[in-house]
Amino acid sequence: MRRDVFQAIADPTRREILSMIAHKSLNINSVTENFDVSRAAIYKHMKILTECGLLEIKQHGRQRFCEGRLEKLNEVSDWVAQYREFWDKRLDSLEVYLQELQGKSKKHGKKK
Repeated sequence: MRRDVFQAIADPTRREILSMIAHKSLNINSVTENFDVSRAAIYKHMKILTECGLLEIKQHGRQRFCEGRLEKLNEVSDWVAQYREFWDKRLDSLEVYLQELQGKSKKHGKKK
């Protein structure tokens, strides 16, 4: 099954794992200890993150470390940006319209 970044971040547990490894690599045990679910469940989440390219597991001696590859989150950022631009334009138009209404309201208020 081909997974993408959107599937990876859809789950709160996976988002939490990403937050944990965003700034430093952690060994797998350190990650799994932070959750109240089975180690196997966390491994499944890590597998999905790895398949999506957001997580890399590296062997250092006897330990395995999780390292974030968060550049792939740019796909999400790019996708959201198109909607941000759309809403910015809509809200700017609304602001202009409301200012025009206020201007008309002030003109009518002075005539009274």
